[in-house]
Amino acid sequence: MTFLPRKLLLSAAIAIGLPGSAFAAEDINFRYLASQGGLSAYELAAELGYFDGTGITVENVGYATGGPASLIALASGDVEIGSAATSAVLNSIVGGNDFVAAYPSNGINDEVQSIFYVLEDSPIREIKDIAGKSIAVNTLGAHLDYTIREALHSVGLPTDAANQIVVPGPQLEQVLRSGQVDVSAFGYWQTTFEGVAKQNGGLRAIFDDTDVLGEIAGGFIVLRRDFIAKHPDAAKVFVEQSQRALDYAREHPEETKAIFAKALAERGENPEIAKFFRGYGVRPGGQAVDRDLQFWIDVLVREGKLKEGQLAAKDILYSADTASN
Repeated sequence: MTFLPRKLLLSAAIAIGLPGSAFAAEDINFRYLASQGGLSAYELAAELGYFDGTGITVENVGYATGGPASLIALASGDVEIGSAATSAVLNSIVGGNDFVAAYPSNGINDEVQSIFYVLEDSPIREIKDIAGKSIAVNTLGAHLDYTIREALHSVGLPTDAANQIVVPGPQLEQVLRSGQVDVSAFGYWQTTFEGVAKQNGGLRAIFDDTDVLGEIAGGFIVLRRDFIAKHPDAAKVFVEQSQRALDYAREHPEETKAIFAKALAERGENPEIAKFFRGYGVRPGGQAVDRDLQFWIDVLVREGKLKEGQLAAKDILYSADTASN
């Protein structure tokens, strides 16, 4: 029997469009920090067996308190996968990190969104009422932080008019009900925690991020550019199979919830909250569009953190060409 070199087999498989085209030219372990109560698309891909036989493995090495912490770990080389809100990704790039936005981790739309809740008897009724109030968010410098800033800007108020307090996702409901904060912001990636809080009753939504931002990618899975250059095949397979998992979640919501519950149980988290998972909210194929990044680039220009034309979406978004060059 004649054995062909792996790269030759890969080229042949791609040429005739076989499923076997989905493997890397080397064995690569992608380390990452998990999110409490959440399951990333690449974790779902691993659960579905999409990386089996590809040479790729993904390894959970702990938890991230939020997107910025994930990006710090990525920049330091402690992990190969970062995940953060688009605003946090851009701020990190502006700060000097050479990151590539691989694919949208989540999106916001009518089904999946970040929701800002108050107690039913709260005097807070609309965005202008949050000025001077305390708002629980999972981390600063990321999606909820910037959504609050944009919400205040949209009604003509200073972007720092509300007081943001960092609270871990599992405690968002508790701090609101106990009166420690006026508002709790449940991110689009925290629909599991939001579902439990809503089921318990006594809460009222005042606005969500689609009211402020419209339909847009909420955040991105991020890779280092030097890692992509060193392992182009692995990066390409990682992205493609993760995007495949995003499509699976949209097409098979109940099966995805069951997988979600199993993964949470294995991590020692509450598997019951998986029933509140509403999906990833991304476009078919897990694709990004320029506005997903350009909206926030324009905000940073407005805030004086970027010069006009200094950064463009096309310079940051991953493409198959990025992996092959």
